[in-house]
Amino acid sequence: MIRSVLLALPLLAGCVALPPGESAVLPRDAVIGAGDPARTAVLTTSSIFQERAPAAGQPAAAARAIAQMEFLAVDLPQNNAFTNASPNLRYQLAQARSEWRGVLGIAPGASAQPVINALYAASRALEAGQPDAAAAALPPALFSRGGSATLAQLNALPRMPSTAVAAATAQQALRTSSPASSIL
Repeated sequence: MIRSVLLALPLLAGCVALPPGESAVLPRDAVIGAGDPARTAVLTTSSIFQERAPAAGQPAAAARAIAQMEFLAVDLPQNNAFTNASPNLRYQLAQARSEWRGVLGIAPGASAQPVINALYAASRALEAGQPDAAAAALPPALFSRGGSATLAQLNALPRMPSTAVAAATAQQALRTSSPASSIL
């Protein structure tokens, strides 16, 4: 009897529903010409956040980079292509997320997808020469400082060391996880 119960435990464990993790996607225009949004985001963010002044004077690029980091913070911990990543990557992404959210005044409990959507909308508006629309795309419910102050901060992002480390670790994971990444 005990043996039967013990043999059934693995089957029962498989039936337990785990709470779904947060998920996010990048908009279509984030990956034009690239097949893998995670790879695109890793390559872009690792380049931008290694700079002393990330995307200085380029608020549209800064908005996209932060949106891509939001995506990576949610995607990479559950992305099968990154199984060889450093065990520290999940922790580094969480630390980095707190860092950039603090810098931009993003609500700590906000889900990634609305943040990504708002940052990409602001980026598009900036590229179209519509700063008022860009500010309006960053609602105070997500961006506590308001749209104009958030745009000013995106225009002059400070060096964010935790974000730089997480982006570099993600790039290293990409190098070790993908046979085609030997060109990186």
